[in-house]
Amino acid sequence: MYKKELAALRRANRFRTPVMADPDAVDMASNDYLGLAHKRKLFKGACRRVADFPWHAPKSSLFVGGYHPIHRDFEHRLAEANGFEAGVVVGSGFLANLGLIESLVRRGDVLFIDESYHASGMVGAKLVRGRVVTFAHNDPADLIEKLSDVPAGGRRIIAVEGIYSMEGDRVKRDFFEIAEWFDTLMIVDEAHSSGTTGPNLLGVFDHYGIEPDARHIKMGTLGKAYGSYGAYILASEEIVSFLHNRAKPLIYTTAPSLFDIALAHEGFDYIMKKRKKLSRKIERLKAVAEPFAGTMPEGMIVPLPMPDIETTMILRDRLKKMGFEVGAIRPPTVSSPILRVILRTAVKPKRYRELFKAIKRMLHG
Repeated sequence: MYKKELAALRRANRFRTPVMADPDAVDMASNDYLGLAHKRKLFKGACRRVADFPWHAPKSSLFVGGYHPIHRDFEHRLAEANGFEAGVVVGSGFLANLGLIESLVRRGDVLFIDESYHASGMVGAKLVRGRVVTFAHNDPADLIEKLSDVPAGGRRIIAVEGIYSMEGDRVKRDFFEIAEWFDTLMIVDEAHSSGTTGPNLLGVFDHYGIEPDARHIKMGTLGKAYGSYGAYILASEEIVSFLHNRAKPLIYTTAPSLFDIALAHEGFDYIMKKRKKLSRKIERLKAVAEPFAGTMPEGMIVPLPMPDIETTMILRDRLKKMGFEVGAIRPPTVSSPILRVILRTAVKPKRYRELFKAIKRMLHG
């Protein structure tokens, strides 16, 4: 029934199939930034947390008995560490963004969303009852212009990412000031900045020294730096209560896996304990990437522009044969193809030097 569409994708070099990681390759493709997915001690700690209770699965939604002490304890731990009043765990980052945007933007409200915001937020934006305005990527002036053009009526909500997943750049501090000037709510997707950014590795609020207030909403995933699966939302008690009552991905689904939340809790505690050591490793890796990338990476994502899709796939495959796993990102995920290199503290700096030299040879001879 979909043969023509699949054939078109193949012709355009956009056809996808699941990729199984090679355990013998050097992982420079996954979002396991701090290598926690390989730490057996954290796995065992999560097992003990779950084993302390007579049941090991949530069994139902958060609002029909599925809410568990493991959920509650992690919500409290994250909220306190990040300086927010309250939090709620969610099944995935995609669901968190979808629920946030679909529920918060009511009729008469306006959502201002960065054009490079994650696909989950863009899907949510198509479901809102209010108006949606996109602004140029990480461009404060364009946002100010568009905010000024929209009469103040209902709520205005800005949506940005802490570290953008494809560009690898950090949200500018100006956006926090703009949210204050225009009295807007502000959603910050910290999927790629939590655990990798700031003196305490808590993300961009931490990096900029911004104390969260009632306008701020932070969401993040547990499947990246925290080495697990799932997501969370941090906000004021009022907004979290509103999400409890309006966010469909919270209400109409089974509560998040107890083991995954317990594992994320172990990972978060590990990061807090080791944050100084981890920060030093992160900065060393960024310094290694700087000469090749042309600038010091703001996060742990190094996007390398490629001349075309075919070259992107050829280089990805050649590097794989050399034992390096990197991401080949193609349109429509990005406007132009890139090789996406992830800086991971579990990989030694010398391996990144080898990788970057190999890519340079392949591109320039």
